[in-house]
Amino acid sequence: MLRALQTLWALGAMMGLSSEGLPHQPSLSCDTAGVCDGRSRSFRSVPSGLTAATVSLDLSNNSISYVGHGDLQRCVNLKVLLLTSNRIHTIADDAFAPLGNLEHLDLSDNHLSNLLSTWFRHLSSLTYLNLLGNPYGTIGEASLFSPLPNLQILRVGNSYNFTELKRGDFAGLPFLEELEIVMSNLQSYEPGSLGSLGNLRRLFLHVSQPVFFVEIFADLNSVDSLELTDTNLLNFHFSGLSVNESHPLSIRKLTFRNASISDQSFNPLLQLLSRISDLSELEFSDCRLKGYGFFKPAELGLVRHHVETLTIRKIYIQNFYLFSDLQSVYSLMEKVKRITVENSKVFLVPCSFSRHLKSLEYLDLSENLMVEEYLKYSACKDGWPSLQTLILRQNHLRSIENTAECLLTLGNLTDLDISKNSFQSMPETCQWPEKMRSLNLSGTRISRLTPCIPRTLRVLDVSSNNLNSFSLDLPWLQELYISGNKLKTLPDASSLPGLLVLKISRNSINTFSKEQLDSFQNLEILEAGGNSYICSCELLAFTQARPALAQILVDWPDSYLCDSPSHLWGQRVQDARRSASECHRAALVSGVCCALLLLALLTVGLCHHFHGLWYLRMTWAWLQAKRKPKKAPARDICYDAFVSYSEQDAYWVETLMVQQLENSEPPFRLCLHKRDFVPGKWIVDNIIDSIEKSRKTLFVLSENFVKSDWCKYELDFSHFRLFDEHNDAVILVLLEPLDGRAIPQRFCKLRKIMNTKTYLEWPQGDAPREGFWENLRTALKS
Repeated sequence: MLRALQTLWALGAMMGLSSEGLPHQPSLSCDTAGVCDGRSRSFRSVPSGLTAATVSLDLSNNSISYVGHGDLQRCVNLKVLLLTSNRIHTIADDAFAPLGNLEHLDLSDNHLSNLLSTWFRHLSSLTYLNLLGNPYGTIGEASLFSPLPNLQILRVGNSYNFTELKRGDFAGLPFLEELEIVMSNLQSYEPGSLGSLGNLRRLFLHVSQPVFFVEIFADLNSVDSLELTDTNLLNFHFSGLSVNESHPLSIRKLTFRNASISDQSFNPLLQLLSRISDLSELEFSDCRLKGYGFFKPAELGLVRHHVETLTIRKIYIQNFYLFSDLQSVYSLMEKVKRITVENSKVFLVPCSFSRHLKSLEYLDLSENLMVEEYLKYSACKDGWPSLQTLILRQNHLRSIENTAECLLTLGNLTDLDISKNSFQSMPETCQWPEKMRSLNLSGTRISRLTPCIPRTLRVLDVSSNNLNSFSLDLPWLQELYISGNKLKTLPDASSLPGLLVLKISRNSINTFSKEQLDSFQNLEILEAGGNSYICSCELLAFTQARPALAQILVDWPDSYLCDSPSHLWGQRVQDARRSASECHRAALVSGVCCALLLLALLTVGLCHHFHGLWYLRMTWAWLQAKRKPKKAPARDICYDAFVSYSEQDAYWVETLMVQQLENSEPPFRLCLHKRDFVPGKWIVDNIIDSIEKSRKTLFVLSENFVKSDWCKYELDFSHFRLFDEHNDAVILVLLEPLDGRAIPQRFCKLRKIMNTKTYLEWPQGDAPREGFWENLRTALKS
């Protein structure tokens, strides 16, 4: 038995170890649109389970080494396939056969040493193909890409093994628009290799040595943009370029990226560029210039060119402080209209150079070292005579007033960008060029705007500052950019009558109204998202009642979120809803007040109809009676009877009854309210005290009695004694017959007493009345 248990335990342990040792199976996540993401999942092969619903498949950054015959068999609707950064070294001939709808294929950074046309023969819909970073040495088969008639973008080559380009490598690509070739180690170039690319718009060549420059340029009949990257031009020599006069070399834009240039290679490079017709834009980006700037192009007669736009970004000059003033290239710059020199440590443009820039209309000196002192010399008299746009973004300017004064010589200046400088403050007045139409002061830390801003502006950008308000009168302003400040409300429309565009996002605005928007009569674009909106009923009603609001609010509705009330926090203003009780509080209060008033009137009416006030008084009287002692001490009894009667029956009581009882033998002492109530004392207290100080309570009943409220009080007080003390303290005298149905409902106790107690009736007519008085005296004595 023990051995069997040990065996079972050992088997269980082995199974557990085996289960723990199994590798984790990667998973592929797909959404409802058929986009499958399998990036960085450690796949070793194309995952199974792919269906016809898969439209996009990303398997980048895995360990796939082989694409087989049936791996993609079901992906008949696949349009995007990304296999970059895997270990693919083999692809089956018909691996892509089911992918007739494929448009985008990326096989870059794999281990493909040979390229085969059989891969592409079924990919007639392919428009993008990336084969960069694979270790093949040549394109391989002639007309490799001919099965791809609709290909528009192609990227081929690598920086280490790719050594040869030959004629026919790019044949059969009539619609190719963009071609990138990484051929840093190119050793053989067959003339005509790029000659078949007739409709090419953009060409990117990664060439380290300019050995085959002349051959390459000779093949390029017409290219819209040519970019040469990672090129060492330090020892470049131009040996001549044969140009077909009927098909001259045409390149509109030429870019040198991450290139190295020297004083010695400058003139040969100009010779090459002079053979390019229609060259209008020249760019140097992340380049290095080794030398001192001793260029002498005029000696070669190289002053003719058509370049209108010159862009220099992040150029590094090794001997910067020994560099010359570039007088030798002044003549080359006279026709240039647009110059951009960014992030290149420029602190001064010599006045003589500025005067030679006669055609310059656009100058961008962003991210340099310009200060007011040197700007004054750069913008000297007759310098930059045609300049219309000047960009001095992110330099070292400190004073708006001095900057404006330095630019007064620029009579044609209309657009000025001095953003991201550290001005912080603004003077009350400034002098600007007369034609100023656009001013950018964004990100300059200013906290207040003054009349220093020129009133002639059409465009003003003061975004990303510390402004709390905007109160300038700018009658011609059409565009105002004031995002990223601390404004709490929209500007006053009366001071901006011509405003067309207002961007005021990321401020402290919490609401805006229909009246505010309507006050901007010409406003076409409003961007006010990113504020802390209080979703009041007025704002919600306004935004929800105007579906056409999205035509003005360009960032509506996703950027408009509720900040309060708390239960709406984070919701879009468009989707927020508030209850009727929140939105119509005044109407609700008025309705409640009206309802209460009607209820009060109804209550008063009901009380009047059902004698409610009388019952309230009786309740109070009852409480008062309960507060009194139930039985007064014998020494406090002052009267034989308290007489309760109606004022209408006073003659009978005061003339007949009083004479008969108080003058009899023995005499009875009666308590009458007219005679015995204490003056100034509350009448209810007088009634209660008089009843308690009397041995009997005598009620003189008549129709007048039942109509009297005070008689009812007196009846109830005596009723308390009658039932609380269980004695015969009440005597009823009927002056006239009373029908029980004629007695009001509130005299229910009187009805009950008349049904349970014996009462005396006053004889009517000439009937003898001595018996009545005798019976009354007997009742009082009992």
